[in-house]
Order: sequence, then C-alpha cells, then structure tokens
Amino acid sequence: MARQTYFAKTGELERSWHHVDADGQILGRMATEIATILMGKHRPEYTPHVDSGDHVIITNAANIVMTGKKAEHKTVQSFSGYPGGLTVKTYERVMKEHPERIVQKAITRMLPKGRLGRQMASKLHVYAGSEHPHQAQQPQPLAIGA
Repeated sequence: MARQTYFAKTGELERSWHHVDADGQILGRMATEIATILMGKHRPEYTPHVDSGDHVIITNAANIVMTGKKAEHKTVQSFSGYPGGLTVKTYERVMKEHPERIVQKAITRMLPKGRLGRQMASKLHVYAGSEHPHQAQQPQPLAIGA
C-alpha cells in the first residue's frame, strides 16, 4: 500500500469567509493569527505552494492597540524619488489618517513574498469602521486572542 503526502490542487479547496472585530486587539498578535488563516496553515490540507487560505474581513481597524510607546516612536517612511523627498510619519499620525493601512501592512509583511503572497493578501479586507460590504458572503465571526 503506497502512502503519499496529499497535495491540494488550486481549484479543489473550498474557501470560507471570516470576520474579525479588531476593537481593542493588539496589532502584532492579531496580525499573526490572521496571516496564518490567509496562508491556510489552519487547515489539515495545507500545501505550501498553493493558496489554500480563507478570506478575512477586519472591521474597527481604527481601534487597534499597540503596546508600549510604539504609536509615538515607530515610523512609516515613504520616498517620492526626488532629492529630499523622504516623508516620515509616526504610527500615531497614520492611525488618524488611514488606520486600515497599518493593519494591512502588518499582516501582508507576514505573508510569503512574491506572487503567491500577493494572491494571499488579496483575500484580506480591512475597514476602519464597523461596517463592511461583504454581508452576502455570510462571514463567520472569528475569535482572535481568546
């Protein structure tokens, strides 16, 4: 009797939708659990070279928590390409302007780099408020940090 490792094919996996309420969650701890779900490592049929993860909807991204003084001291840098074009903003300032960007970046940086990681990141949907347009997909609530 031959025993072989099961490798999932691209089209044969059923994807589900999960909803995470980020209100009061710690950014890094929440991001690691969501990255695991996007990669599909929570499934028994996980295959490293196939996008086997589920869709994740995150609401209330404006209410996430960072431990210590990270919000005041940690920075986001962007460079325009011109001399003197470096823009440096603190996480605190970015949270006021675009809170969903910090959550999205924290999670996508934990995913694999390259084509497969970008495909996994496309299944992440982050919203600053409590409303989202994905009610038709009937997302299941996901308890993070419990």
